[in-house]
Amino acid sequence: MGAESPGRATGELLVEDMTDAERGRALRVDSVLGSLAERAEEADRTGQFPLEHVRTISDAGLLGLTVPVAYGGLGGGLRDLAAATFAMGTACASTALAYFFQCSGSSRGLLPLDAVDAGLFADDEVPVVRAFGEKVLRRMGAEGRWVANFASESVRSKSAAVTIATEATRTEGGWRLNGVKSFGCATGVADDYLVTAKLDTGNTAEHLVVFLVPRTTPGVADRTKWDAIGMRASATHGIVLDDAFVPDENALAVPGVFMKMTQVSRGSFVGNQVALSCVYLGAAQAVYDYALGFLTTTTYHDSDEPIGGSDVHRQLIGKMRAHLDTAYLWARRQIALESTDPPVIPKDDVVANWRIAKGEIADNCFNVAVHALKACGTGNTGMQGPISRALRDLSMGLVQGFPAERGRLEAAAYHVFGKEGEQFATAGPQGAQGRGR
Repeated sequence: MGAESPGRATGELLVEDMTDAERGRALRVDSVLGSLAERAEEADRTGQFPLEHVRTISDAGLLGLTVPVAYGGLGGGLRDLAAATFAMGTACASTALAYFFQCSGSSRGLLPLDAVDAGLFADDEVPVVRAFGEKVLRRMGAEGRWVANFASESVRSKSAAVTIATEATRTEGGWRLNGVKSFGCATGVADDYLVTAKLDTGNTAEHLVVFLVPRTTPGVADRTKWDAIGMRASATHGIVLDDAFVPDENALAVPGVFMKMTQVSRGSFVGNQVALSCVYLGAAQAVYDYALGFLTTTTYHDSDEPIGGSDVHRQLIGKMRAHLDTAYLWARRQIALESTDPPVIPKDDVVANWRIAKGEIADNCFNVAVHALKACGTGNTGMQGPISRALRDLSMGLVQGFPAERGRLEAAAYHVFGKEGEQFATAGPQGAQGRGR
């Protein structure tokens, strides 16, 4: 650390031992928080992603937060991303969630390059893999484009967390994509979509591949918007791909590429999903701060004592603090497991820990909002108020990806049987039945 360090950043509430470089990137995140917070209430009311946030985040250089400097990015890692999504979560949870999925797109650039360095590809495959990975990173870094990440679909498999039915068919000069992506933040907002699909030549995880699809590609359309309970301004309604053409230069269609990328990840496939949970942690910190401020500055009519001084209120404050601190502990532990070099435990143990951590973070954050609601009373139940918004936003964490109960079962299965459920599986083309949520 230098003799003079920059001021304390919001993200340091989560990542307490930042380097000077990390703090500099975190302060860059702080520079946009005021703008995000100004539009948060209106964005929640209308359920519309504020397009102004694209320019705000892009102008700050944050679209390339996790992109290496060599490709025009800021050179941050998981710790930076977790701190950033946490900080944005305190201002506008919907934007923070969309931002996480934008940054997660860098994994589709970084992991192919890591797999090349690990010698996992044949000599004739290396140029294709390297070109795709570098293109994704340049789009996000040097070109400052918002790249959305689409994997999830409405089809379900008992054996896997995500089932892919979107199909890629070879055609002259490229590929035709057909399918429905039921979830993906920044639908209709991002410049480019990263689409996970399966080759039509097989139905195993070995046939999963990735495409870079500009939003304006013919055959790409938004799905019908849905009226969600929370995270209403994240534009999560997904896309429909109807014979959308993707040229070869935008295709990472090497068989087995997906599994090889998984091999070099530090955690589950993306390897940075704890940063998604940090969105909810940021929202929980914000509602705790609001509730504590309300309870310590609002006094009883017949005395100057704050209402937070009553036995009931002190008990609720204590519960909020306990739930918040528990969420912090799980998040910090998972960040450490995925970022400490050299690794402190085997990768399978890291993934099993994440399965439980995800649920613990979500449940505890939601309970912060529940106790804030109890403590702050009827006057704070307005639909657009901070407690109501936090309660609805944090409820989405309970089902993000899959419920906490499934994560606990999968972690237990790993510890008992030595294996966990598959992260990805494939299925036949969705057809009409896949177009609903």
